Formats: sequence, C-alpha cells, structure tokens
Amino acid sequence: MTRRHHSIIWKTFMIVLLAMGLYTGHTAFAATLEEAKSQGFLGEKVSGYLGLVTPTAPPEMKALMNEVNQKRKAKYQEVAKRNNTTLKAVETLAGKTALSKTSPGHYIQLPNGQWQKK
Repeated sequence: MTRRHHSIIWKTFMIVLLAMGLYTGHTAFAATLEEAKSQGFLGEKVSGYLGLVTPTAPPEMKALMNEVNQKRKAKYQEVAKRNNTTLKAVETLAGKTALSKTSPGHYIQLPNGQWQKK
C-alpha cells in the first residue's frame, strides 16, 4: 500500500469515526459507551474492536460491546470497499487510532492480550 493510499484511507476512516460519534460524547450511545469504558467493563483492542476487560462484566456490557463491534465492522467494510483495500488494513488502522485516542484511565488491550489502564 502506498503512502498516498494510506493517507486517503486514514482521512476517510477519521470522517467515518467522527460521523459515528465513536470518539465524542455528543450522543446517548457514545455516553453509554463512555460509561462502560469509565467503569472498566469495556476496552479498546488492537483489532479495532471493543473487548470485555473482565469476564464477569454484566450481560448488558457484552450486549453493548457486540452492538458497537457490529456497527464498527460494517463501517470498516464500507471504508475498505470505498478505498479498494482489505478489511484487515482498515481494522489495523482503526485499532491504532482507537488505542491512541483512548482516555487516560480507560483500558487498552496490549498485543499479548493483557489489559492495561492507559
């Protein structure tokens, strides 16, 4: 993948994320996700998806995680198709972005699978 192609994917991806409200607190959905992250139930994974930080999280946290991950995957597929790249490339970029934008005190999953507070 060329540097220019990567740049186009990056810009498209950021527009999609902002449109989805994944990194802003302006929607009720984002506020619920923010609460789940603040309470330490959900964290960002290197794969670009959410994960359960603790296996004993309430069932509604798992449901929220699944809902968000389904929406993310649909958007990632759109970005991949629009930019003629692979889903994996978009997921990888999304993971890097999500980890870098994770608020201090929230959890991120390290490449070895361990959860760590940022």
